[in-house]
Amino acid sequence: MAAASALRPDRHLLLLAGAGRHRPLLRVLPRRPGRGRHAVTVRVVPSGDGEGAGGFVASAVEVETLPVLVPVVVEELVGEWGGEEKQEEAAALGGAARSPSWWEGLPERYKLIGATSLAFAICSMDKVNLSVAIIPMAHQYGWNSSTAGLVQSSFFLGFALSQLPGGWLAKLFGGRKVLVAGIVAWSLATSVIPFVAGFLPGLVLSRILVGIGEGVSPSSAADLIARNIPLQERSRAVSVVYDGSSFGSVLGLLLAPPIIQNLGWESSFYILGLLGIIWCLGFQSLKAQRLGDNEGTLNLGPSSAGSDGLISSAVSSKSSNSSLVDTQSSLKDVPWGAFFRSKAVWAMIYAHFCGSWGHYTCLSWLPTFFSEKLNLSLTEAAWVSVLPPLCSMVVTSIVAPFADKLISNGVDTTKVRKICQTISFVSPATFLMLSSMDLGLPPWAIVAFLTTGLALSNFALSGLYCTHQDISREYASILLGITTTIGSVPGVVGVALTGYLLDSTHSWSISLFAPAIFFYLTGTVVWLAFASSEPQDFAKSERES
Repeated sequence: MAAASALRPDRHLLLLAGAGRHRPLLRVLPRRPGRGRHAVTVRVVPSGDGEGAGGFVASAVEVETLPVLVPVVVEELVGEWGGEEKQEEAAALGGAARSPSWWEGLPERYKLIGATSLAFAICSMDKVNLSVAIIPMAHQYGWNSSTAGLVQSSFFLGFALSQLPGGWLAKLFGGRKVLVAGIVAWSLATSVIPFVAGFLPGLVLSRILVGIGEGVSPSSAADLIARNIPLQERSRAVSVVYDGSSFGSVLGLLLAPPIIQNLGWESSFYILGLLGIIWCLGFQSLKAQRLGDNEGTLNLGPSSAGSDGLISSAVSSKSSNSSLVDTQSSLKDVPWGAFFRSKAVWAMIYAHFCGSWGHYTCLSWLPTFFSEKLNLSLTEAAWVSVLPPLCSMVVTSIVAPFADKLISNGVDTTKVRKICQTISFVSPATFLMLSSMDLGLPPWAIVAFLTTGLALSNFALSGLYCTHQDISREYASILLGITTTIGSVPGVVGVALTGYLLDSTHSWSISLFAPAIFFYLTGTVVWLAFASSEPQDFAKSERES
């Protein structure tokens, strides 16, 4: 046991226990004053030579409490009697500790959010791909607008069906596992679409299965964010994850037309299914590499919330296991009654419904609107459809840090969420209204109005989509499952209804714009009246009722 009786003012003390007959020699570099606060990483390298030494595990870390913390680099020497070869190996390891790669030095929570954002991007590419592919598919199979609407809405039926089960599974098994399982499911279902497209019931069923697979993503992300991201970083985390959807929409709309025109619409579904499987393999490899690299490592990385970040160790693994047992035993006690007695929950439910109506109907029908109403070609319609998600990414990059900054400066969280959500509803309602009027506007003006309105709707990522984690970290995934279930109804009803009204009235103003405007405005009223981000103890409320 390496030990010391007292801390010197210019050093940090690290206590390590060894298993085996060799003891590590640790050289602790002195503090350098005047530096900011950084993560401290202590890596323990196995010192055995295969004869019973199983390595060292950090059992105690004592860091001097000073106003300013600085990096401490620990060089590992593999045994007192390791010889020159061992010393050279230790020196190499010490150099690696001093100069970690940018990926190794990235906080675990950032890696997690980045991977989740990429998953959302691939899912979104699949959504927009059908909105482009539906045009040649309808021509090939002779579908009218009602049939095309049915095909597109079937995805949202599966999406709605998987929301509550997705939230429950995310709470039971954790968001990581559920997200991977969902992407495997929708990737396989997407790949079979070209084989069943000529048989309408089979096509509808395959799209339902795709929706079920993708439907667990929001709840999985909510669980990951609630468990790993502090309040002061939450708006940015949510925005980064959902920015993946915007990026995926942009990429999908850019790539789908040339792929469809050069390789056929069938190839776009094969490619997307393959991308999903590749993501899963990469994500699994990343997890295995990270766990292997972090064995015996403590990562003490500060967060903006003032916590010490994530800790990867045997202790955290035990905590996860015990947490899983606790969760399994408590799932049957989910306070459903308390959820539905909360006005704030009902405000989230209706706001999610209203926002989804505008989002899903526009996502599904705007390429057709641009093609038929504005007389654009398939490629032109797809490229113009890129503008709303592209501008949404710009809006998100501005509003998310702004919202987090307001909260960090002491502005009431509920007030911030209400402001952001109101902008996300009123803005698209205003610009959709202008687009629906017969003002003799040129096509580029209508495109500009629609782009601006839909881009500003991304203020919701710092409004509604943060509120689930705000009011209950414990039940965030289940709450999002509830609101997204109701929020998926417009995808089923609204997308199909738009096609039916279009066949009946031949009016885009009545079929697409008017319903969206109505829900945006009524959603604003309900949100301002009842929304709240105050933490709620739903379990206690359930016991007291």
